[in-house]
Parts: sequence; structure tokens; C-alpha cells
Amino acid sequence: MSSLPFYIVDVFAEQKYAGNQLAVVQHAGQLETSIMQQIALEFNYAETTFILSDDMKEGGFDVRIFTPVAEVPFAGHPTLGTAYVLHHFIQKPKDSTVYLNLKVGQIPVQIEEDYFWMRQINPIFGNVFSKNEIKDVLGLEADMIDERFPIEEVSTGLPFLIVPLKTLDAVKKVKINLEKLKVHIQRPDSEALMVFVFCPETYHEENHLNCRMFGDEFGVAEDAATGSANGCLLSYLLKNNYFGKDEIDICVEQGYEMNRPSLLKHRGKKIDDANFEVNIGGKVQMVAKGEWFV
Repeated sequence: MSSLPFYIVDVFAEQKYAGNQLAVVQHAGQLETSIMQQIALEFNYAETTFILSDDMKEGGFDVRIFTPVAEVPFAGHPTLGTAYVLHHFIQKPKDSTVYLNLKVGQIPVQIEEDYFWMRQINPIFGNVFSKNEIKDVLGLEADMIDERFPIEEVSTGLPFLIVPLKTLDAVKKVKINLEKLKVHIQRPDSEALMVFVFCPETYHEENHLNCRMFGDEFGVAEDAATGSANGCLLSYLLKNNYFGKDEIDICVEQGYEMNRPSLLKHRGKKIDDANFEVNIGGKVQMVAKGEWFV
């Protein structure tokens, strides 16, 4: 019987046991995909990551990401949490940047004091929907949706439907109707769509937006902190001139409704109508280390 080291970390957490927990498994190159999927199901976090080797390939570390039900090409908090493990326990010599080779491509993570920042790929914008099409998907009245801005699909590796709401009360009331989501939003069989809602009202006045993420099609009813979704949100904010400027440096809260208060930093700029610089950052807290026997 052999064993694999694993680490449990809290991502986007200002203190331990906030944020979004993640399991990171080391020395996973020997594992078959089905075994990785089973381990991810057993951990049952939103995602589990697998570092295939301690050796770099093409300047980065090969990493695979699994939800409890499927492998995904990119996810935000797993990228930052895995970069934390790589930087503290594996990277030699330590550098201020860690590169992860993911299915979506190579993602750099910059370490600045206590914060880890990832640069996401350039966003792709998709379909736009009316509030009357989406209100029943969210279980809301149409007038709770902020019609000044579009309801729009955005992807920086994973596709999200970004929905602007008016108030914190509206954000709290969202309850996804998965059947209506599938009816109103036709997707290719291989692509699921997650829903990300936000509003300008916050629990703490020093924060700029409050958000919730729902990934029912990935087996994640709600996520405490979602870096990929926030990358899509930052792209959306820049494209649609939400704050009235081409550069954004804000703090976003998520997970408060789950009692997992998370803080995510947005730092980005609109280069032109088709190109955006998208950086999402946050703190990572070490929780536990153990061995998985295979």
C-alpha cells in the first residue's frame, strides 16, 4: 500500500475556517483519472486538485482539477490554493510567481506579501438574456434584477451567467430552478453553465459588491468563494463600465449566506473592446496535512 501527501487549505480566507476549503493531493501522476475522480468525491469539497509531479514542465507544474462529479479545465480557488501548496512545500527555489499547467492553459500566480494573485485568460462573452427569461430561473421578481446592465454569459475558462441584482435582499432570495435553467438556456451537451449573481449592497461597507455562485450542474449547489466566477465578473464589470472607469481595484464579499465569509480582490483593466487584464487575489490559510492511502 502506498500513500500520497495531501493538504487542506482555506482560500480567499482572511482567517482560518472562512473562505473556501480545498484538498490538494501531491505526487498524483501515478493515479488513473477514475481514482482522482473517486478521491475528489470522497473529499467532497467544491474542487480537489492533483499535483502530478514535483518537477516543472515547460516552466510550470502539471495540475488537474476535479469537482465531486467531473474534471474541469479551470477553477479559481483551486488555482490559488494549489499555488500556495506549491510555493510553501514544493517549489525550489521559491519564486514570487508560481505557474500552473491546467487544461485551460498555463496560469501564473503572483505572491505579494500575504496575497496570491492569479492572472486569468482573456474573457469570452456569450449570449445576453432578458430579465423575464431569467427571473424564474432565480426565483425572483423581475424588478429585483438591475436592468441597467445585461444578463450575460462570460467565460475565462469556465462559463458563468452573470446576473446584476439591485439589493442584498434580492441576492439572499435567489434559489436556482435547474429545470428552468436548462429550458431557458440551451447549452451543448458537454458544457454546463453556472450562475453568478451580485449587487452593490454589502454586509460590510468597506467592500464593493456582494456575490453568490450556484453550480448545480456541477454538483455544487453553492460555493463559498469562486475565483473563476469573480474573474468573469471582473471582465463583465469592465466591459459594461459598471463603475464608470476602465481600471478596477475592489474587494468583493462572497459566502456570507453560507457562514463562510470570503473576501476576493479584483484588480484589472480594459485594454480595448476585446482585451482585458483580469487578476483575482486573496489570502490562503493552511488548515491540515495528511496522507491518502491508495
